[in-house]
Amino acid sequence: MPLSASTRASTAVLGGGRSPFASAHHGGDIGLLLLRCAVGLTMAVHGGQKLFGWFNGAGLDSTAGFFASEGYAAPKTMATIAGLTETFCGLGLAIGLLTPLAGAGIVGIMLNAIAMKWGNGFFNPAGIEYDLILLAAAVSLALAGPGRFAVDRLLPVPRAHRLSHGIAAVALGVVSAAIVLMALRD
Repeated sequence: MPLSASTRASTAVLGGGRSPFASAHHGGDIGLLLLRCAVGLTMAVHGGQKLFGWFNGAGLDSTAGFFASEGYAAPKTMATIAGLTETFCGLGLAIGLLTPLAGAGIVGIMLNAIAMKWGNGFFNPAGIEYDLILLAAAVSLALAGPGRFAVDRLLPVPRAHRLSHGIAAVALGVVSAAIVLMALRD
C-alpha cells in the first residue's frame, strides 16, 4: 500500500524517509560538530589571548613572563608556539580540518597545562579540571574523527578517518608534550 503525500511529509519531518535527520549517524555527526566547535573555538580564543592580548588576554610578553616563571627555556619562543598551536589547532578542530592532527596539538598543549598546574588540586581556578576536560575532548575527537560535517570530508587524502590515524595523532601529542616537558623545562 503506497504512502499518501501527507504520510510521506510527516515521516520526513519526524526523521524517516530521506530527511537529513533520518539516520542515527547524523546525530553523532551533529554532536561531533558541536564538540569540535566548542573545543576548537575555545582553544583559538586562548591562543588569541596569548599572542595578541585579545579577549582580556595577557599578550605575548606577559605570557612569555609566565613561561619563564614556570621554568621553560626560551620563554618567548614557547609562548609563541603555545599561542600559535592553540590558535591554528583550535581553528582546524572547529572546521574539521586535519582533525586528528589538530587534536594532537591540543593534546600536547593540555598535557603541558596540566603539568604546570599539577599539585594545585583538581578544581578551578588553580586546579586541572578545565584542562582535563579539554584534553579528554581533544583525545576523543582525534580518535572518533570529525564526523560528516567537516572540511576533512572534502579533502582527497584524509577523507576516510581511521582509528589508527587518531591513535597515531594522540601518541604524537603525548610525545611532543613529553619532549617539551623534559627538554625545554627546567
